[in-house]
Amino acid sequence: MSFSVVIPARYASQRLPGKPLVDIAGKTMIERVYRCAQKSDAKRVIVATDDDRVMTAVKAFGGEVCMTSTTHQSGTDRLEEVVRHYGLADDELVVNVQGDEPLIPAAVINQVARNLANNEQASAATLCEPIVTIAAALNPNAVKVVCNAQQFALYFSRAPIPWDRDGYSANGQIKSEHPANEATRRHIGIYAYRVKLLHEFVQWPISVLENIEKLEQLRILANGLNIHVEDACEYVPGGVDTQEDLDRVRTEILEA
Repeated sequence: MSFSVVIPARYASQRLPGKPLVDIAGKTMIERVYRCAQKSDAKRVIVATDDDRVMTAVKAFGGEVCMTSTTHQSGTDRLEEVVRHYGLADDELVVNVQGDEPLIPAAVINQVARNLANNEQASAATLCEPIVTIAAALNPNAVKVVCNAQQFALYFSRAPIPWDRDGYSANGQIKSEHPANEATRRHIGIYAYRVKLLHEFVQWPISVLENIEKLEQLRILANGLNIHVEDACEYVPGGVDTQEDLDRVRTEILEA
């Protein structure tokens, strides 16, 4: 199995400006993500950015960087520009690792690439984890996914799916604890793609459901292609979106 990792890294984060370059125990965020990806079996790790400051920082620690357009609407669009720039073949595999996951285990990077390689009917692969609290099930920021028996995604939603009619409600009231439900999964935002899909993705219009849910992966399902989904083989710590997240990650790294 051969694959590359691409790490999209935008400087202009709304909630945490300059996020790729924030310091985490002596290293920038983007360097920590890069080093995690290097521990995987990827043949190549590339940072994709639209900002000279990020490019300079990546080159300073010896990383590979690809400058991309400032007009991309999504990380997937940026990813497609990278594979086009490098001339990757349609059947090559690329793993998209988010640029704000400084604790991502290399094992899950390998896992998602392996799953795609082993499932020829899938055009993409991603991961998930069990949801164990009712708060998470009802949280629109925790994206849920349901799958068929072949582990292909049926749907992704910000809504609590599947809705456990008997488990979630009693006399019309939401229960305070999440019931045991083997089908309830939170999507983890790491993807492996076949390069051919990336070229197709940027040509498709935004789908109706994608526009409603604000979830890019629904564009793939809307066009009749399969996304393979499996529980992550290791715990994946949450990414860094806020100052609170950053403080948590700094503490975890210092205590490790």
